[in-house]
Amino acid sequence: MSDYFKVATSTGLYGVHIGNDLFDSQLDDFDQKIVICDNFVAPKLIDRDLKIIKINAFESYKSLDQMESFIVELRELGATRVTTILAIGGGVIQDIATFVASVYMRGLRWNYLPTTLLGMVDSCIGGKSSINVGKYKNLIGNIYPPNNIYIDLQFISTLNAAQRVAGLLEAVKICFAHSGETFDRYIAINPHSQSNLEVFHQVILLALDSKRWFIEIDEHDHKERLLLNYGHTFGHAIEGACGFTIPHGIAVGMGMLAAIEYARLNHHFDVAPVRVSLLEHYVRSLLATVADLHQCIGKIAVHELMDRFDADKKHTDTHYCIIVPDAGGYLFRLAIERNETNRRLIDLAFRRVYSGDDILIN
Repeated sequence: MSDYFKVATSTGLYGVHIGNDLFDSQLDDFDQKIVICDNFVAPKLIDRDLKIIKINAFESYKSLDQMESFIVELRELGATRVTTILAIGGGVIQDIATFVASVYMRGLRWNYLPTTLLGMVDSCIGGKSSINVGKYKNLIGNIYPPNNIYIDLQFISTLNAAQRVAGLLEAVKICFAHSGETFDRYIAINPHSQSNLEVFHQVILLALDSKRWFIEIDEHDHKERLLLNYGHTFGHAIEGACGFTIPHGIAVGMGMLAAIEYARLNHHFDVAPVRVSLLEHYVRSLLATVADLHQCIGKIAVHELMDRFDADKKHTDTHYCIIVPDAGGYLFRLAIERNETNRRLIDLAFRRVYSGDDILIN
């Protein structure tokens, strides 16, 4: 159960390895490396003679203010221009490692070993870093891919149901954005939080192969790759408004539903196209399995959602920019004027996000 493929970028190729026992193999081959990892992984390294930067993998540590301390720690551990960073963890670790590796001494080699399903199906390729500044999420960053990515499938067994759901929601978003055939293949697999490792392996391959197409055709986010922002503009507002108590992938799932509701309200369709209905049903079924989601969302005030939505970096001074499905059920980028009428529609789209018969946002 192993695979290998390469991703082509303007700066060259990088490799993606998928299999078992890749964690141990990477640590055994450790000349001139420094590990950046989260506190979940750190105990697994305690008996190894390694240089380690341990990070609390919370959103608050992914801030520009925190980057200085990580860079200083690299220097104090003796990092030079020939050092390779090995980043082990989820999305927060990846964002920090991408950014720090790209600026330290004008750029270090680095490898990434994702420990979350979301990292495995989505963020591990593409090379983006996203760093928060003040109250603004993901306001700065760059594109600096790792040299190699090692996806150890055994980490999936360490994840709880919500973490698996978060990854599946990002995976289905990619497949839905890519093509009808890819989305059909995903739905035929029908993955859920309790699926076995072989099913997750299939999902990872399908999602990464789909995302590779976006990266290789539009590396720097000017056209096709923008479709992968589907669910994110609404989702980022949900994340911020709840103080990041709702995980990113879960918030993106809710954001996809909100975007569908906006498409209805804005008369892109009266009856949802078949593929949109399939997506909506699947997303709701996954969200229904997430414990305590209603309690987290019940604490969100809608005015805070709109404040966060207004501040999203994808908008312009005069227009909101969102990704929504069209009458055929395929995604497109929509620019809508910033005015009170459209604010009311966006507000209502948030309010219409349901799970079953229960309103999630009050």
